[in-house]
Formats: sequence, C-alpha cells, structure tokens
Amino acid sequence: MTLLSFIVWQAKSHGDRFITLLHWPFPVLMVCMGCFAMTSGGWASADEIRTRFACAMSDMYRQEVPQYDTLLELVAQVNADVLRENPQLRDGLEAEDALGRLNVERHGAVRVGRADELAVCARLFAVMGMVPVGYYDLSVAGVPVHSTAFRPVDEAALHCNPFRIFTSLLRLELIADAELRAEAEEVLSRRNIFTPGVMELIVRHEAQGGLSSADADLFVTEALETFRWHSDATVSADIYQRLSHAHRLIADVVCFRGPHINHLTPRTLDIDAVQRRMPEVGIKAKAVVEGPPTRDCPILLRQTSFTALEEKILFQSPDGQAVTGTHTARFGEIEQRGVALTAKGRALYDRLLGEARSGSEGSYEERLQTAFASFPDDEGTLRTQGLAFFRYVLVDPDAAFQPECDLEVHIASGAIKAFPITYEDFLPVSAAGIFQSNLGGQILPSYAENASRDAFETALGRPVLDEMALYAGLETASIIALRKALMRPESSVKG
Repeated sequence: MTLLSFIVWQAKSHGDRFITLLHWPFPVLMVCMGCFAMTSGGWASADEIRTRFACAMSDMYRQEVPQYDTLLELVAQVNADVLRENPQLRDGLEAEDALGRLNVERHGAVRVGRADELAVCARLFAVMGMVPVGYYDLSVAGVPVHSTAFRPVDEAALHCNPFRIFTSLLRLELIADAELRAEAEEVLSRRNIFTPGVMELIVRHEAQGGLSSADADLFVTEALETFRWHSDATVSADIYQRLSHAHRLIADVVCFRGPHINHLTPRTLDIDAVQRRMPEVGIKAKAVVEGPPTRDCPILLRQTSFTALEEKILFQSPDGQAVTGTHTARFGEIEQRGVALTAKGRALYDRLLGEARSGSEGSYEERLQTAFASFPDDEGTLRTQGLAFFRYVLVDPDAAFQPECDLEVHIASGAIKAFPITYEDFLPVSAAGIFQSNLGGQILPSYAENASRDAFETALGRPVLDEMALYAGLETASIIALRKALMRPESSVKG
C-alpha cells in the first residue's frame, strides 16, 4: 500500500476525524504503512487487518468514553516530554526502530460469559494474527474469571503492531447461590454476541486462508459490533442488583448484549508522570500504580488507570416501561512496559512483590521500593545474571571475531549490541488490582485457589502458548541470526 492509498483509506474510514492523521509523527505513518502489505495470495495480511481493527476500536472507544481521548492526549504529551528530555532513550528507540510502534500501541480487555463465546473469540482474533498466550487465574484475587491474552507472537508482527486483547471468561461455578447461578446461565444462553456478517467472514477466512482488502474492511466493521457498548440492559433492575451484589463484575458480564470493551490502554514512557498529571486534566486516577516500582531499567509491566465511569443504563420491566439506573465498569488504563524476565528473574520478582504486599510498615510504595532494592537495575547485570531476555544484533560486521569469545566479549567491544526484549504479556496480580479498583469499592468475595487451565483450554478449543518459551525463542533466534551473519561455526558466538 502506498502512502497515498493509506491516507485515502484513513479518510474514508474516519471522516471528520481524518484530520488527526495529519498530526501523526512520520515514524507512526511508516509503521502503519508497513502493516499494509498484501500476502502472496492477494489477501490482506493479518497485520493489516489487526491495525485496521485497533484503529477502529480506538476511535469507537474515544467516542463512547470521551475521557479516554483526554487520556490519549496526556500520554502523547508525556511521551514527547520524555523523548525531548532524554535523547539517549530516543536514540535507543530509534536504533531499535521502535519509536513509531510506541505511538500506535494499544491493548484492550473484554469479558465473555460462555465457553462457546470464548471459542469464537479465538477464531475471530485468529483472522488478525492474534493467538492465546498465557493462562491467568484471577479468582485468587477475588475476581471470578480466568483469562488469556490474544496477541501476535512473531517478531515481525510485534514490530508492526503488537495490539493485544486481554480476554476473560466468567466462572459461573464460583457463584455460591445455586439459584442465582442458574438464572445467570439462563440470561447468558439467550444472547448471541456475534453478527451473522462476522461469522460468515470468519468462515470465509478459514476456508480460503485469507480475506480480500474489501472483506477485511467488512470484517473490522462487523467484528467491532461485538465489543460496542449498549446502554440497555438485557435484564430487570432486580436481577442486575442481585448479580451485582454477588460480584459487580458478574453483573457487567451477564446483564448486557455482549462483551463491551472494558478498557483500552496506550503505552507511556513515564507512568509516574501520567499518574501525577491526570488530576490536572480532570481525570481521577486510581490510588497506586500496579507492578514493579519506578526503576532506571524498567521490567515487565506497570499499569494504572482512571476510575470507572458511572453510566446511565435502562433496565427491562414487566410492563414494558424502561427503568433508569447506573452501571460502573468502563475506564481508561495506561501501561509502561519493560524487559521480559526469564524464569529466574520472574521468580525473584514474585518473591519481592510478595514481600511488599505482605508487609505493614510504611506505605505500599515505600515497601515496594525497599523490597526491590535487591533486584538489579541495569541491563548488563540483568543480562549476565540471566534475569531477562535480550535480542542480540550485529552492529559492526567488520570487527575481528575470536571463536573462543562469548557474547559478552563482543558486546564489550561494541561489535554486538544487546537490546532488551519487551514484555508483551500481563501480570495476574496487577490485572486483578486494575479490575478491583474499578468495581466501586465493593468488598470482594474470597475464592479458594482453584486454577482450571484445562477447563479454560477446553472452552478455548486450543492450548494457550507459553510466554516464556516465546521470549526464549526470540532470544535464541537472534543468536542464530548472528552466527549466520558472521558465517562462523556455531562455537564462534557463544550464547
């Protein structure tokens, strides 16, 4: 796709909002255009469809939740400030060709109520090159769902657009009241969250191995309807209140036409600055940032959000008259991503986070900083101690390589550079913390620890991928590429 045709597509898709395209940084245009390649069969690529869908979902959510538009503007300003004040960081992002990706990145979250809904979601996201990665049991934190993240996994697709959807399946078996559980099952059984159009296009994609550009546009339009907000509830106010009393998240999943997008998330380079500045633009932030503390070398994922909006809804009634009420569930989130940790690094992270959360002296932020003082905070130590994953790139092909030397020697000489591999997934404790903070202060029930990955994968219709294996694969692939570039025996560059 040429730059001109990309702009024409944007103009047709977004109408009056097209003018915002003119303010996009040039690297963002290049990243978006890079996703708009056709496959050898003449089909729109999965990357292209994913990018169209992500843009369309962002536009829809900005219209549904205007405060999210304000959040995007704030994050863009903070990122611009950070890049201006930190030329070294900007140079590093440019060296990795990652500057444009920062500005187009999003993740979203949805919650479905039935196993078959989850299975169709997997087929829908597959059209966009998104597969289920990881299993998250949030019931241990008082949230009656288990989840996975649908996302791209290969390096080229991640570079193009790493858009991901954190998708949760309601665990009705955790509703203690048998009568209420049966009632929730009956309500969910009556709905169909997918349009006939999107189901036809999913089947067509599966049968022919792709979609034409025109069909891709139709797919995005039809798929978006599944995740659109509807203010009319499918139940009476009485049923809503009883489900909400059991758990407000249960009411959010059961009482509406479909799995409306729960939140969307831009990526920031300084989440603490966004947290401080949200009140300045009229946004009420959650109390604390989830994840690790502020660090020189970011690890994993830090998240915060603005509190969920109270929205007017209409309940059904026996006499046909609409009954007005309110519902609180949708919000805006911000994330700051760091390097992916190895199993060794993740074990250290989990231990230190547990220490901070179980302590009682000082504020939580103070306990977090104290606990993580023992976690190395520079890339060199993270790498040499095997705590994080890195991608290795040859930057000086003319350097003299010695077969007996390992990677660290070549890195020290400047011939090879190690780039941290970005963490693309989620943290169960942080995800639960975000959900909990947007449930209106409800005292959450205590569920016994009962992860059910087998049941989740059965509902999904396929196993979830192991995130650790994916990161290890990216690191190994970079080392193999180095060896090929050097045309040396395997022993010449030791990983």
